[in-house]
Amino acid sequence: MKIASFNINGIKARAQALLDWLDEAQPDVALLQEIKSIDANFPREMLEDRGYRVETHGQKGFNGVAILSKLPLEDVTRGLPGDESDEQARWIEATVIGDHVALRVCGLYLPNGNPAPGPKYDYKLAWMARLKHRAEELLHSEEPFLMAGDYNIIPQDEDAKRPEAWAKDALALPESRAAYRRILNLGFTEAFRARHQGSGHYTFWDYQAGAWNRDDGIRIDHFLLSPQAADLLSDCQIDKEVRGREKPSDHVPIWITLEDEA
Repeated sequence: MKIASFNINGIKARAQALLDWLDEAQPDVALLQEIKSIDANFPREMLEDRGYRVETHGQKGFNGVAILSKLPLEDVTRGLPGDESDEQARWIEATVIGDHVALRVCGLYLPNGNPAPGPKYDYKLAWMARLKHRAEELLHSEEPFLMAGDYNIIPQDEDAKRPEAWAKDALALPESRAAYRRILNLGFTEAFRARHQGSGHYTFWDYQAGAWNRDDGIRIDHFLLSPQAADLLSDCQIDKEVRGREKPSDHVPIWITLEDEA
């Protein structure tokens, strides 16, 4: 079972880029972030034509998450629990029914939090506290699940080409990293680091200042796997070359493969 995460930075602007990548990569499930579209305007037909079921949690012009799945989906829910007043579309869950494994997938677009300090940073930390609570609930089920997407967290200095440039950014502040570690330390496996070590691995390059040409990137898109899902992990890779194509997102896809056998 191949599951991918891709912050596409606008479904309308990146439709062809998304389709090209889907045709090449052929993920069974793709979690999208920053679709920047209300549900009614999401171009689902082009994805359904490729065999994907499409579930969205959209918002006009901002945010928005989606699940594309060639496998059956059950129990789709939208919105991160814990704050009924939160209108930002940043969380979607569903159970993917594989041949032998039922896997709960949670697609997320964690708040950026800048400028920090300030209300946006307070919202980021509060959102992460809610994320931790939801993660604890899911862990109690002892069923395989994962939480994947754009976390807007640079976990360690080695996850940035120039860590000093991010030292005062909400993505790398000590409070942000600590909140991320509190979630990770509940018992999750961070899929990419389970398969790859060292620096030089990135999922985001800014559009400004020639960041892509200088490989001035950061790694902020992550898969966190429950113990039961981690037992099934066979690979995790970043499709870096996608960033160098025409009209790219500033993020690239990251994907995992899980064994789905009896």
